[in-house]
Amino acid sequence: MSTPVAELRGHDGAKRIPTVHGHHFRNVLGRFATGVVAITAIDPETGKACGLAANSFTSVSLDPPLVAFCVAHTSTSWPRLKAAGSLCVNVLAEHQQQICAQLATTGGDKFAGLSWTRSPGGGPVLDGALAWLDCTVENEHVAGDHVIVVAKVHQLDKHEDGGPLVFFRGGYGRFHA
Repeated sequence: MSTPVAELRGHDGAKRIPTVHGHHFRNVLGRFATGVVAITAIDPETGKACGLAANSFTSVSLDPPLVAFCVAHTSTSWPRLKAAGSLCVNVLAEHQQQICAQLATTGGDKFAGLSWTRSPGGGPVLDGALAWLDCTVENEHVAGDHVIVVAKVHQLDKHEDGGPLVFFRGGYGRFHA
């Protein structure tokens, strides 16, 4: 339900833009279900797998094939992923909630106990992921407290069958068609 225009104008007729509070913003936008991905790479300095979890992932273009995801400015993983040059986006399956939580933590060995193989581009493909996409960063756009990363897809494939890991109203769930 939209707010009538009259409610957005003050007594003097001037247009008023209401203040949007972070908690309310998150609560309202949490009603939009998203899939969850793991963005992975091999850290060029250590040779070890590195990664992060994101629920802000979308396709952007078919020609050229582009995808986008958002990363917080405070991310300590993003600089390592970006330095790798080649990224692998893993579409997480409904049974991979623990992997998502592990990759969303700060610091430590995020890949401890995780099984994975290398994609053709060299990035970690997590066992059980529904699909993978080998990408390189095309552009970054500063947007508030995040960076919007646009990446070109070079190779991709489905990996496993099953339902996706879905994030909705602050929690994880499932979707079955």
